[in-house]
Amino acid sequence: MTPSDASHSRWSDLDRPPLNVPALRRGLLRPGGLWSSLDVVDTTGSTNSDLARRAAGLTEGAVLVAEEQTAGRGRLDRTWSAPARSGLFLSVYLTPGDVPAQRWGWLPLLTGVAVAAGLERSAGVDTALKWPNDLLVTVGGEERKTGGILAERAGDGVVIGIGLNVSLRADELPAPTAASLALAGAVSTDRETLLRGVLRSLEHWYGVWRAADGDAAVSGLREAYAASCATLGRTVRAQLPGDRTLTGEAVAIDGDGRLVLSTGDGLQEPVSAGDIVHLRGVGGGLT
Repeated sequence: MTPSDASHSRWSDLDRPPLNVPALRRGLLRPGGLWSSLDVVDTTGSTNSDLARRAAGLTEGAVLVAEEQTAGRGRLDRTWSAPARSGLFLSVYLTPGDVPAQRWGWLPLLTGVAVAAGLERSAGVDTALKWPNDLLVTVGGEERKTGGILAERAGDGVVIGIGLNVSLRADELPAPTAASLALAGAVSTDRETLLRGVLRSLEHWYGVWRAADGDAAVSGLREAYAASCATLGRTVRAQLPGDRTLTGEAVAIDGDGRLVLSTGDGLQEPVSAGDIVHLRGVGGGLT
């Protein structure tokens, strides 16, 4: 093996070993369970795009994981990339056909609740949720983004992508506002442990929500999301479609998963889409 080959080997960074696919399949794919298949690729542009292209032939519960993602997509067409094997980059395919379509908007929020719960158990890290789809951890007393979620309709279902910084070092962070589980003091950065924890938690919450016919209140999802949401109780700026901006206090998550803002004129306005900036309030600071 030449030095160049070695630098690209899956074992070139011993702190970031490759995932053990057979072990993951043994632990996650079981009769009667949600997860129907699990594939791991060395590198891809976007796991969401890959699953979406294959949606017509997929069975619910398909999981695609990339050791490296070079063109991952977040909301508002933002890119998501990181060094190989430094994080979890995955997408899952869900087909909640028996749930009314108007309730499918809860799926990215459900995923946030599930990921936060899974990481608390498997990594020992408190993870907060920034509405609608950011995962926050605390580093040096400051809230920073360590992950994100992107849900997209595809075929008869929804592809949900999860990107999570696991072992990124300070000099590898893409922005000063970013973080990783390692920098947040995780008790474990073993990606197989984290992946199992996240997927088992997602299976649990998806099952509970689906059994309640997608009702976020009956399933307890709305309450769980509000309890983990760092946006509530803060003054925020919502940058809305059409170059409209709205500033107010985030006071609630409504039954449709929208963020309710109380504005200066005393009105309460629900926000269903937009980029949210934390200005001040709980925890202080601007994120």
